[in-house]
Amino acid sequence: MKRHLLSAADLDRDDALLVLDTAAELAQLTDRAVKKLPTLRGRTVVNLFFEDSTRTRISFEAAAKRLSADVINFSAKGSSVSKGESLKDTALTLEAMGADAVVIRHHASGAPHRLAHSGWIQGSVVNAGDGTHEHPTQSLLDAFTMRRHLAGGKGDLEGRKITIVGDVLHSRVARSNVLLLATLGAEVTLVAPPTLLPVGVETWPCATSYDFDAHLKDADAVMMLRVQRERMNAAFFPSAREYSRRYGLDARRMAQMPDHAIVMHPGPMNRGMEIAAEVADAPRSVIVEQVANGVSVRMAVLYLLLGGATLGDGTEA
Repeated sequence: MKRHLLSAADLDRDDALLVLDTAAELAQLTDRAVKKLPTLRGRTVVNLFFEDSTRTRISFEAAAKRLSADVINFSAKGSSVSKGESLKDTALTLEAMGADAVVIRHHASGAPHRLAHSGWIQGSVVNAGDGTHEHPTQSLLDAFTMRRHLAGGKGDLEGRKITIVGDVLHSRVARSNVLLLATLGAEVTLVAPPTLLPVGVETWPCATSYDFDAHLKDADAVMMLRVQRERMNAAFFPSAREYSRRYGLDARRMAQMPDHAIVMHPGPMNRGMEIAAEVADAPRSVIVEQVANGVSVRMAVLYLLLGGATLGDGTEA
């Protein structure tokens, strides 16, 4: 039975740990001379990207290829989408080509759900980021990274204090991380100016704060979010300099963190804005490791979905 992965909320604790444990096993491939498994030979994975992406698209492509799947990379730019083709017609085209899984990134929140439940696609659908809604595989790779550093690579993240800072309003990464980390037992605090916290955030399974410095001494991990200027059509803060002063992670703030605490960022970074260059390149920064871990986690997701595991969304493909 094939399933979809549309939201971090689709994963209960056992599902999440299954993905993380599988990713840990697959990560061992990186130490081998030949980094491929024949697991998905004969399967076709389509990367359907309506938004620009570097890390996520390449990560999914590498993951599918290391599992020996055939990969089709589809970009909206230069395709019939630029001529006005609808999501439905694009999906029907992919179905006609025999897509076993569609990894979709779309500027419209909810587009992966529409694709999964429409009947246009018979294979699995994986949400690779939809608008300002969710990005479940990013939250999985973030949890995988935290688990390695804070929990010895095993179990959940029970009792760990995670501080997520910045542009929460426009961040699909923040939403998915809050949901998944709460499922894994972590205590999450969102730190942002009032203008960058979404309406209804009080219903999320986390705490909120406007004071970054108050949460540094207890944090096991601090995740900085990119200021998404391309999604802003108004002044959400007085100036870049003022934002950086109040909510940027610099060397002074990093020095207040516990010795074991790690610095994270989903990328791409605005160096000098939400994170100082010296912090991004510091030994306790795991930002480059997050990218590497993304391949292992996405391999695990594709392996479990196309292998028929009962994972995430309960709707049959």
